[in-house]
Amino acid sequence: MGRYVIRRVLQFIPTVLGTMFLLHYVTSLGIQLTGNPVRALFGDRTPTPAMLAALSERLNLDDPCLTQTGNPCFALFGERITNIAQWDFGISLVGQREVTDIIASALPFTIRLALIAFLFEAIVGVVAGVLAGLRSGGFVDYFVKISTTLVIAVPIFVLGIVIREFVGVKFGNTLRADESIPDIISQGLFAAGYKPDYPWMSLVIPGLVLGATSLAITARLTRTSMVENIRADYVRTARAKGLMPRRITGVHTLRNSLIPVVTSLGVDLGVLMGGAVVTETIFNVPGIGRVAALSARTGDASVVIGIVTLAALIFLVANLLVDILYAVLDPRIRYE
Repeated sequence: MGRYVIRRVLQFIPTVLGTMFLLHYVTSLGIQLTGNPVRALFGDRTPTPAMLAALSERLNLDDPCLTQTGNPCFALFGERITNIAQWDFGISLVGQREVTDIIASALPFTIRLALIAFLFEAIVGVVAGVLAGLRSGGFVDYFVKISTTLVIAVPIFVLGIVIREFVGVKFGNTLRADESIPDIISQGLFAAGYKPDYPWMSLVIPGLVLGATSLAITARLTRTSMVENIRADYVRTARAKGLMPRRITGVHTLRNSLIPVVTSLGVDLGVLMGGAVVTETIFNVPGIGRVAALSARTGDASVVIGIVTLAALIFLVANLLVDILYAVLDPRIRYE
């Protein structure tokens, strides 16, 4: 197991560098094809050469390679890797603020939202999948298959708007009209959007919306894996030896069934962090997803690139942890 973990960590380093270079090259090529993004800050006005040069230097956009189409700008890539290692993502084009400050102020909201969504999909999805797999062909199995299909079929922006209007607004207004209902329920849990006075409770419903599609996928994947492993030879052998059904399900069947589920959950953790754009916009959550959407509208490329870079790093780290967890779930996994 130790050798496996070490080799995965060593493979992680070139993967990160390759991903960062790809993001750097796409960004550099965009600037080379469209021109210096600093010019867009002036609108219809024409900046003086001195003003354009000073602002380009401040935003680290004055490298000559950015004027040569197709140039990979290796020197600039080295500088950016060094800056990222020092937690420096540059300066916002619009607000002239450090991008790290913008991300740091918005990231806690997205972390809380993604955590709620992840726990929701992991706990409810796995439990539903296990129950459906153990009762294959029964009522629970058909209920899980039908309900998850319906959830997957509904786009996240449609589901979010419907939940906000009917649960947060209409049902929430009914609760808020009743003075006997505690504020943490009427004003927090069933709020129509994010409330600073209830930083966790007001994120529960947005978190459930964000994790709904992933929950459906997790439940179906767990159910399929359970059905497959229940019929395996080692399960029949365990039953023949007289082991308790609870031990057969919890130790033997579930442990092997969780390997593909862990893969899905690990990948989805990065997706939740980056895919919160729609949910945060609908529920007015001031997280990095909403900041990325606003920055894209205003043309603030520095903030968008910084958020995309952070999301890519989170995604890669999540995949590394999933690979390491493989060895915990199945000690037979080795590098040969």
